Amino acid sequence: MSELLLFDTGSTDPAWNLAFEQYVFDTLEPGSRACILWQNRSSVIIGRYQNTYAEIDTDFVQTHDIPVVRRRSGGGAVYHDLGNLNYTLIGDAADGADDLHRFCQPLCRTLRALGLDAEVSGRNDLTVGGLKCSGSAQYQRHGRVMNHGAILFATDLNMLSRVLRVDETKLQAKGIPSVRSRVTNIRPLLSGPYTDLCLSDFRARLLEALREGQTLLPVALSPAELDAVEVLRRARYGSWDWNFGQSKRCDLTRKRRIEGCGTVEAQISLDAGRILSLEFRGDFFSRGDPAVLAAYLLNARMTREDLTDRLAGIAAADYIAGLSNEQLIDLLLDREN
Repeated sequence: MSELLLFDTGSTDPAWNLAFEQYVFDTLEPGSRACILWQNRSSVIIGRYQNTYAEIDTDFVQTHDIPVVRRRSGGGAVYHDLGNLNYTLIGDAADGADDLHRFCQPLCRTLRALGLDAEVSGRNDLTVGGLKCSGSAQYQRHGRVMNHGAILFATDLNMLSRVLRVDETKLQAKGIPSVRSRVTNIRPLLSGPYTDLCLSDFRARLLEALREGQTLLPVALSPAELDAVEVLRRARYGSWDWNFGQSKRCDLTRKRRIEGCGTVEAQISLDAGRILSLEFRGDFFSRGDPAVLAAYLLNARMTREDLTDRLAGIAAADYIAGLSNEQLIDLLLDREN
């Protein structure tokens, strides 16, 4: 009987968990199979080839201090919280680990055993009654495959819809967009003896389905290996350059009526998360040339810290009458006062 190695990340930090997952993927012995069941606190996980700015409501995410982390696999953006369970399987492509449909089967069996009409839909979704309750993604390298999926058990769907939302009339972006689906949590659908099933019980049931025909072997990383995970977390998954700077070029329009100033519209082109071009329009009065003000911000990252640093010693009101530096930054970040 083959072995299935079971790892626990010991964290709900999304950057740590993705670093942990990659470390196991990178160091797993050929021929071995590994499983990770994990949870993230409230966060957004972006697909490898997506434009971060096209997937999220940046103002809402920043206001609520929700981390945004880019994963190695493709696919669309997903929202995670502690009502969500994530599962990862790592193995060799030669053993059929690259079959996403097969990867979805243990979860499908688990749901059916709970009395739900679950089925695999398309290449990587699981639905109940036509509503999506889980999606999965895949990453391959050097003959090894990592499949991971997110399960909506008792996720805050209001937060999900609020975070994964952007005003498409204000943005034109290059990148792979997410396909928005009608989603559902699993817990409200449970009935009879399973009505009060909690997430930890559901986790145990899923783990049994994942280990079918295999011996489950819990494994812990050594202190030195955990240090290597932390290095990876800082260098990649906790890095703005990876999470935002990898974004393809996009064009945004920010427009606001500002008391004592008038209407100010900022037309912004971003590339790799930095301001490539910036133009101000509106019915405001100018003191100096607004193009000079815009020039100070070229190549700045779209973060409050970077924008503030660029405007140090400069008064926006010297170029757009009645506009404070703070109001300008709020406009560019699309943040309400």
